[in-house]
Amino acid sequence: MIKPGGTIGILGGGQLGRMMAIAAAQMGYRCIAYTPESEHVVGDVCHDVFTNKWDDAQAMAAFAQKCDIVTWEFENVPVGPLAPIEDRLAPHPRALETAQDRLNEKRFVEGLGGRPAPYATVDSRAELMQAVERIGTPGILKTRRDGYDGKGQWRITSERDAEGVSLPDVPCIYEGFVRFEAEFSVILARTAAREVAFWDSTVNVHEGGMLATSTLPPGDLIEGEVAEARELAKQVAEALNYVGVLTLEFFATKQGPVFNEMAPRVHNSGHWTIEGAATSQFENHIRAVCGLPLGDSRTVAPGVVMTNIVGKDANEAAHWLDDPATHLHLYGKTKARKGRKMGHATKLVWD
Repeated sequence: MIKPGGTIGILGGGQLGRMMAIAAAQMGYRCIAYTPESEHVVGDVCHDVFTNKWDDAQAMAAFAQKCDIVTWEFENVPVGPLAPIEDRLAPHPRALETAQDRLNEKRFVEGLGGRPAPYATVDSRAELMQAVERIGTPGILKTRRDGYDGKGQWRITSERDAEGVSLPDVPCIYEGFVRFEAEFSVILARTAAREVAFWDSTVNVHEGGMLATSTLPPGDLIEGEVAEARELAKQVAEALNYVGVLTLEFFATKQGPVFNEMAPRVHNSGHWTIEGAATSQFENHIRAVCGLPLGDSRTVAPGVVMTNIVGKDANEAAHWLDDPATHLHLYGKTKARKGRKMGHATKLVWD
């Protein structure tokens, strides 16, 4: 167990790392971050920030030497440079290896009994045309690696689209469109002692491939599918011997939950837990990686609505504070670019 006063290393410098560091500080921990990005937002909440490249072995070793435990805030951290510090990492990097390749991820989940959308690997135009013929349209062509919030994705609505799309020079995957009623996520925390806690599942609405809102209660359809989805998420965590917060996203369909993707980290659809749950996803992630018992994950209000603040909407974010039931979180980003997550607001609904 790592007691308060210890040092937690965070790989990545985005808003998830920022909120993780804030939760850790409230519990008495020190945090330092490692991020190659110059526009990071962790500098004012961490005791130190290493701004070195991922493959700088000397810097990574010096960083790890200062930490009692190291975790990450996003899943695209290169796995190779982490091998020398594997004994200080939580979760284990096998979770990154699984989630970083969409094909491997789907095969892994299928092996546990999960049901993803129909898919096919695509490495050439011919394979794309074969996939479209077999699976049909509409569908989505995605890069197997990287890409998030709708990036690295191309919607295919016809064979003509497939013929005309500019294929990236990287391995891809084609996924058939799922006719869903709603989207939801299952977020859990798991300790090395195999203690597991789930948060309530929100109904998630996306705009342009990016999460716009997460709302509780989620509605009868999702509530009827949560148990099955949770069981799969628990199996994923067990198979990976996972420690920390893990997120699985699902489509709610009339035939049951369809697996969409996993994120081995705290998640945007769990930001509501900061005010809306007895213990937030960020605190429970810190608890888990430090070997502490998990906190109570129950929802504390009858209803919760989390809204992402994107791009130039951040310039008018102060209006959220007009509502005494709404909590505003701005991430400290200086440039409000189109499609950039600048903050979020969480409203607790009491009647």
